[in-house]
Amino acid sequence: MAESSAYDPHPGEPHRDGLAQRLNWLRAGVLGANDGIVSVAAVAVGVAGATTDIAPLLTAGLAALVGGAISMALGEYVSVSSQRDSERALIAKERRELEETPEQELAELAGLYEAQGLTPETARQVAVELTEHDVLAAHLSAELGIDPDDVVSPWHAALASAVAFTIGGILPLIPMLLLPVALRVPVTFVVVLLALAITGYVAALIGGSSRWRATVRVVVGGALALAATFAIGTLLGTTGVV
Repeated sequence: MAESSAYDPHPGEPHRDGLAQRLNWLRAGVLGANDGIVSVAAVAVGVAGATTDIAPLLTAGLAALVGGAISMALGEYVSVSSQRDSERALIAKERRELEETPEQELAELAGLYEAQGLTPETARQVAVELTEHDVLAAHLSAELGIDPDDVVSPWHAALASAVAFTIGGILPLIPMLLLPVALRVPVTFVVVLLALAITGYVAALIGGSSRWRATVRVVVGGALALAATFAIGTLLGTTGVV
């Protein structure tokens, strides 16, 4: 069996082949879960601060869960669709330029490699060889950073976001609906902050940033959101507004 001539110094790392697609739905999933945890928990905790009745809690929690999941999915679909349309327009423009002015495009590609530190002769040779292999892919990668075979899908992002939001939103609802009144809020706080710590860590892992900084940031933000909504709910409940 012939061995591949491709050299990969880091075989465990994903290079190219579907990378944008995977990062797209991973990003949407992590953000969706984080939003689901915080927004549904904030609504539930706020209502719990105003009343101990289970019916308002269930109604508000489900409304936040369903409305938030649909909103997240729609937002991701619109956002990623706009990105995909822009990428497709750039691909069409580059394809047209290659057909109309191939020599100018070749010179431009060589110039880009020369600007990266290659000698003019080497840059020209690289440009020629890449052009012979796949002219469109060569120009899209060097000029625009686009892989024509890895254009992001809005459906993947929307589905990942909706599912993750729903799963994240269910987490705070479980203790709020099943536990005794005295334990609802404190246990929900613990569950939410632990879940946020996980999503913050995963988000940092995907983005390659500091795990500690990202985790602390999202946990502190979630704690502030819960504290604020609980305080408002308690104030409204004790003053008789609701």
